[in-house]
Amino acid sequence: MNTSKFLLTHNDTAMVDLVRRAEKTTLAAWAIDCALRVIPHFERHHPNDRRPRNAIEMLQAWLTTGVFRMSVIRKASLDAHAAARDVGEDNAARSAARACGQAVATAHVPSHALGAALYAQQAVHRAADPATAETATAKERDWQYQRLLELNTTSTR
Repeated sequence: MNTSKFLLTHNDTAMVDLVRRAEKTTLAAWAIDCALRVIPHFERHHPNDRRPRNAIEMLQAWLTTGVFRMSVIRKASLDAHAAARDVGEDNAARSAARACGQAVATAHVPSHALGAALYAQQAVHRAADPATAETATAKERDWQYQRLLELNTTSTR
């Protein structure tokens, strides 16, 4: 199984610049979108484990209500990462659960949105056929950039 790490490279400068300019709520919405694209990889194999889904729901609740309780956000993040550990092997399900754990943590530290995006890319890579994994990951990265650009433009109007 491919255990490659996904790190920011020189090609991701535009994405990092967008993240730096984005508002916290914009990054949270983006993190949700990134995680939702890959959560089916987790839920397909672990349909009774709601921890990653709950993390996304907690972040959405914060966006909707504006109510922030660190204990709730922290627990949701830790629970999603525990679900990832429970998967065991490095695969798309594990990466998807980690994307959810990073996404909810965006409510506390906005830069966690990048973690959600990177884990989503990793999930896409691990779910793809090895012959097309790089292409699938590049498409995901492009979608993420365009989505953040769209959200960032909308929030500054």
